[in-house]
Amino acid sequence: MTGWIADHIIEIFGAVTGIIYVFLEIKQNIWLWPVGIATSATYIYVFRVNGFYADMLLQVYYLIISIYGWWAWRHGSVKTNDRKNDLKIKRLTIRTSVRISAVTLLIFALMWYVLDNFTDSPVPLWDAIITTLSVVATWMLTRKILEQWHVWIIANAIAIAVYVFKGMYPTVILFIVYFVMAVEGLREWKRDYYRNSFERQTNCDE
Repeated sequence: MTGWIADHIIEIFGAVTGIIYVFLEIKQNIWLWPVGIATSATYIYVFRVNGFYADMLLQVYYLIISIYGWWAWRHGSVKTNDRKNDLKIKRLTIRTSVRISAVTLLIFALMWYVLDNFTDSPVPLWDAIITTLSVVATWMLTRKILEQWHVWIIANAIAIAVYVFKGMYPTVILFIVYFVMAVEGLREWKRDYYRNSFERQTNCDE
């Protein structure tokens, strides 16, 4: 057991920081972004060793988008004379949904083609799906779009099956936790969204 832990210590570290990341995400705590950077740096190595090249590139994307997300959450707020209103949770509009759907299909097609033809990925189709959904969901997170949780739930469910197939059990545990926390995150963000909507409506009525 001790030997197994020693062999997988980097993956275990990434799993732990990943769980902390999602917990902070649910709580809308801005410190999720630096924790996310640490998690991504760890999993760049983990996925490279296991041949998940799309997931490795995804972690590079996470590093970049985490820097942007950190900036967006810090500067996307509205300041007034007496208080600071943080970036609020929003819902997808029809226009944004169409654009995201088109971009999702484009990224998926490109990712699948590259993985299938230029890498030795053991599961190019599923690797491409997980990567594409994760890219889209992370961008939605930077804008605090509620529906990002739906995307994460789907992506995590697929990832669990794929990583079981690969025998990456610490990562399997991580993604099971991700799945459960995504369900809880959806519930909590919904409550917060409707609470804020009610408060805005009340203020308008006054």
